Amino acid sequence: MRVLFLGDILGRPARQKLIEMLPQWRKDWRLDFVIVNGENAAGGFGITGAIAAEMLAAGVDVITTGNHAYDQKEIMAEIDREPRLLRPANYPDSAPGRGFGVYDAPRGKKVLVINLMGRVFMNPLDDPFAIADKILKRHALSSQLAFSLIDFHGEATSEKMAMGHFADGRASCVVGTHSHVPTADAQILPKGTAYQTDAGMCGDYDSVIGMDKEEPLRRFTKHIPGGRFTPALGEPTLCGILVESNAEGLATRIEPVRIGPRLSQAVPQSG
Repeated sequence: MRVLFLGDILGRPARQKLIEMLPQWRKDWRLDFVIVNGENAAGGFGITGAIAAEMLAAGVDVITTGNHAYDQKEIMAEIDREPRLLRPANYPDSAPGRGFGVYDAPRGKKVLVINLMGRVFMNPLDDPFAIADKILKRHALSSQLAFSLIDFHGEATSEKMAMGHFADGRASCVVGTHSHVPTADAQILPKGTAYQTDAGMCGDYDSVIGMDKEEPLRRFTKHIPGGRFTPALGEPTLCGILVESNAEGLATRIEPVRIGPRLSQAVPQSG
């Protein structure tokens, strides 16, 4: 299996770039499955049903989220209706939507996607490790379940790394989101799980984590808010990872993806 994961899509320019590039990427990189974190897709805060539908129509297979999952109130009903749009699995059971799913992939295979959120410096949700353990025991890698990915949306690098080792050998990939900065630690862990602490964002990197610089700088220097945070609207850089797995569902390859004007380029090889 060849799976592309893209980090937090932030704002309209990143959405448009994704929609423009993804069909060609699916062909050039021979992708079997595409997962995107969309929790900042609507002006930097949440996602709408229309935006989710637009990305799914462009070739995204599953959309994950995080702490901004419910920022757009209209999503409450849509996230219940659309099984390809996930919220963190360690939200309360009463929260709208679902936290994981098993999806069809080419050649009769299945892909498991789990969305989890960390607790360190984040909201006090249920234990993500216990929930990951429960889901992975129920959905073990097999000849049919050919790939499983955990999007771990968290603040602390230590918690993300701990989840990687906790799931090593049981998931094909554990990748972090939320910090909006791609880390340089793409690797395959000892038991065969691909790992990167943060995929980075898809957005304008001439910014403060994707937001126009003026308001964050005002708040850091003057400690007085002057308005809302708004997405930076320059040309986006799209960041993520490409993971390839073997017949047992374990990773044989992980490559960073960084395509755009601001960061050093990392373009996956086609074969």
